[in-house]
Amino acid sequence: MKVIRTGQKLTQAEFTARYSFPIGTLRDIERGRAKPGASTRAYLLVISKEPAAV
Repeated sequence: MKVIRTGQKLTQAEFTARYSFPIGTLRDIERGRAKPGASTRAYLLVISKEPAAV
């Protein structure tokens, strides 16, 4: 998730606001304390490939 976020030059707050993620979830995933589920991984894939579509 961090690679996608930094690739778009977004802060954690900007990324969560733009893509409707809870900031705590984002932080947990980026710190390795949680792993995204299948639907979240699919959403992140779309964000990484076509961010304007999301």
